[in-house]
Amino acid sequence: MTLDIDKIREQFPILERSVGNRRLVYLDNTATSQTPSSVVDNIVSLYEHTKANVHRGVHTLSQEATDLQEHTRRRVRDYINAASEEEVIFTRGTTEAINLVASSYGDRFRDGDEIILTVMEHHANIVPWQLLQRHHDIKIKVVDINDRGELDLEQYRSLFNERTVFASFAHVSNVLGTVNPVKEMIAIAHSHGVPVLVDGAQATPHLAVDVRDLDCDFYVFSSHKMYGPTGVGVLYGRRSLLETMPPYQGGGEMIKHVCFSGTTFADLPFRFEAGTPDFIDIAAFAKALDFIEATGIENIRSHEEELLAYTTAKLIEIPDVRIYGTAPGKSAVISFNVGAVHNYDIGLLLDKLGVAVRTGHHCAQPLMERLGIPGTVRASFAVYNTREEADMFIDALKRVAAMF
Repeated sequence: MTLDIDKIREQFPILERSVGNRRLVYLDNTATSQTPSSVVDNIVSLYEHTKANVHRGVHTLSQEATDLQEHTRRRVRDYINAASEEEVIFTRGTTEAINLVASSYGDRFRDGDEIILTVMEHHANIVPWQLLQRHHDIKIKVVDINDRGELDLEQYRSLFNERTVFASFAHVSNVLGTVNPVKEMIAIAHSHGVPVLVDGAQATPHLAVDVRDLDCDFYVFSSHKMYGPTGVGVLYGRRSLLETMPPYQGGGEMIKHVCFSGTTFADLPFRFEAGTPDFIDIAAFAKALDFIEATGIENIRSHEEELLAYTTAKLIEIPDVRIYGTAPGKSAVISFNVGAVHNYDIGLLLDKLGVAVRTGHHCAQPLMERLGIPGTVRASFAVYNTREEADMFIDALKRVAAMF
């Protein structure tokens, strides 16, 4: 299927704005994608017509809002092929979802236990596990990468022993674009009886994800990277594990009965959804999933891969450019530096020319240390980006490089 990119772009009014008297070229999609009008209009409509707290009232608005939230839960279940909607928990984002698992499932960890992470993890998949070390002498082992940015699978295999209790790693690197062989990595962990969390924040906008085919125990991702609203995340958890985990937070909605002599907790998934959720944006997230499915996830990936190859070929022609992450089949992310020029300076000057890229360590400081650099410039693509925008980016970068 050939995508009509012009029609797709018409759904994103922000792409028509100017920055620095130049048309915006938005290449910061790994940080957050833009949102189509169908989602924005739905949010406005919900606020104007259906705003009422969910699961709390017998009146019509509350029932309607509840139905819309639970519709999204079912849509997410189908999108990732979970076994049931009880395995789909709404959070504020990927970060909270990982913290939930680290706090709740990690409650069972003890002195001497070991956890396996990788050097390419986002801080959100490092710090929550380090926080557990405040209470127990837990050891974190780290899988290294090769020069292409691929994980060392032999080292990964070698790290498992009788003390290993958990493994957690990214499906796709937010810096390198590497698509990790997560199905194989999960199978290795399970052969040792070790459960696995997969950080799918950078995978779900670009790849078809089937949690049952992967056989993962936990999978986490965010709406705002999937053309959806901010402040909405998803934790998928294997039901047999979720049922053994204590609540992450206490309050309304996550209880069956409260009294001062003791409290009993709600069934899944509500046990992990304390307080009033962002029910408006959760409901609107369904519209973002509609957009992705109408466009076709394979069509999205094919378009982004074509842009990645086209832009990379032009980028490497610029003198002194060094690209970080060259694994085959990588996602549509290019992290690079130009000679000794600071990444911040490049990003700032590109912005003056209307090009939005990300600069810095990308919440992946251990990876930057491994690469021996303070940070990179990162350009990342979405389905609405075009070859024309890639050319505008390259032309702007050539101008910036010439200044130094």
